[in-house]
Formats: sequence, structure tokens, C-alpha cells
Amino acid sequence: MGRLPEFLRFKLRRQRAATDRVAAVDLEEEEETSACVCKHSGNMRLCWDEIRRVTMEFSVVVGHGGFSTVYLAEFPDSSRAAVKMQCCSQRLSRRAYRQELEILRRLRHHTIVKLLGYCDDREEGILILEYVPNGNLQEKLQGSNTFLPWKTRMAVAFQLAQAIAYLHRNCIVHGDIKASNILLDDDLNCKLCDFGSAKMGLSSTVAALQDSNSRMMVGSPGYTDPLYLKTGLASYKNDVYSFGVVVLELITGMEAFSPGRGEALATWAGPMLRDVEKVGEMVDRRICGEIDLEEAKPWLHSQRHALVIPRALGLPQPIS
Repeated sequence: MGRLPEFLRFKLRRQRAATDRVAAVDLEEEEETSACVCKHSGNMRLCWDEIRRVTMEFSVVVGHGGFSTVYLAEFPDSSRAAVKMQCCSQRLSRRAYRQELEILRRLRHHTIVKLLGYCDDREEGILILEYVPNGNLQEKLQGSNTFLPWKTRMAVAFQLAQAIAYLHRNCIVHGDIKASNILLDDDLNCKLCDFGSAKMGLSSTVAALQDSNSRMMVGSPGYTDPLYLKTGLASYKNDVYSFGVVVLELITGMEAFSPGRGEALATWAGPMLRDVEKVGEMVDRRICGEIDLEEAKPWLHSQRHALVIPRALGLPQPIS
């Protein structure tokens, strides 16, 4: 679902032509709540009562985040959206909401989840997002009943590379790229989500906040650039490192960090990355029969050297 739900677009049209209202019996419920929505910076603003209605009183949970819960929303025209509600008890949560709202308003790319609207009536900030129905990459790679073929895995890597290149061209560092933040649509196309840790800046290095208690970009175990952990400086290279870890996950089928393994995937793969001829030892057994090792080598080379996109793909290199 890449378009604004017809229900919301209907409300927007009504606001633009408030003096020319035409009542319809099958839209009676929408007529009663049309005052709840107003145009704001190109996105729809919904009131709390409307959010409660479309989420059926927050009855269907479709995801969780560090500071948020995501609910399914269904509109009268049967279109769907994802409603992301921040936790109200944490100051960082509110700040993450404002930051994510501001950044998503600036973004328009087919590999990035779309912002459809928001609600700021209450302390719990709410974002109305494109609903991506096919789960996330982590679920597909780690699920016992799911399987991603090699060609699909490389397509996801390519699309994620496109998303990162787009963000960096627009001076945005995502800050928390990981398999669970890569949603997949019905055709298994990549949709990058969760910009609560993102930062905007005009250079390749974005200084971290002096107050460590309010630092926004913390990353996730196994995905975080060791340089960021040492310096606390947010850089485009943080996303580059995380991308490399996702590529390793796609090739190996292993998690970025496993308590059972006791070490990060990047650490485990390090010795083999220094010898590209050992690629075969790293490959997910489920795709051994279909993987082209020569095709995989450039991706592993890109992970080793922290390149967002192998030159062979013909896409812009990251800002450095």
C-alpha cells in the first residue's frame, strides 16, 4: 500500500472545498469526524477519537519497538495503515517521535516506508504509516517456516543500498539499520522504517549530543559501528557498517548477534572476510544450491571495506 488511504484523501478534499460539501449516506460516519482532520505540512492530522476508531481501540498489535507499539488501522474504504504510538513515560520517546515525524516528512522514496499522517493530541505521539503486510527481514531469515531465495536476498540488499544512498544524499543518518527495521511488502520489496534514531546534518559527521542521557542514536547489538561506540560521533559510516552486517545476514542466514554464539556476526566472519575464497564456508546452507559465489564475493568485499554499495551496482557511493 503505497498510496494515501482513500479515506484520508477524501477528508483532505473536503477541507479544500469546505463550502461545497455533498453528503452521502455511506459516508455518514466520515462526515461526523471530518473536523478531526486538517492539512498540516502536506500530511494528515487525525484526532485521538479518530485514531481509536480506525485502530478498533488499539486491538491489533503488528509490531513493537524500543519506545513504541505499532497497531493495525482499518479505514471505512477497507484500506489499511500502521499506527505507531510512542510510550508516554519516557522523555526520549517523545523526542524520538518529533524527530521521526520531521524526517519522514522530508522523505519520498519507494524503498522507505511512507508517512501518511500523525496525531499529537496526547502525550503519546502517534504516526500513521504505510502498512507493509509481509513482516520484516529478520522474521524471514530466522523463521523456521520461511525461506528467501538467493535472488530475493540480493534484491533486498540492492534496495536497501538505494535507501541508504537516498538518505545520505539528503544529509540524513538513519542510525539503526537492522534486519527487523527492513519491512517487506507482498512482492518482498524492501521498505526501510523506524527513523526514531535518525539524525540530520550537513556534513559526513554529525556531532553527538553532549548530554549522554539524551543521546538519540544508540544502534542495536551486532549492527553498531565500533567507531561510533568509541567516539560517540554519528556519521554516515555508521549506516555503512550496519548495511554490511545486513549483507552478512543475507548471505549466512545468521543473526547479527546471537547470545548462544557469544559474539557479533561481523566478528565471527572477520577471518573469512580476509580471504574471499572462503565465501563458501559462510553461505546459508538453505541457498547453497542456488548461490553464485562469484556474485557473492563483491558483496562480501563491500562489507569488509565498509562501502554502502559495490561499484558494480552503479549507484552513488556514500558521503565520506
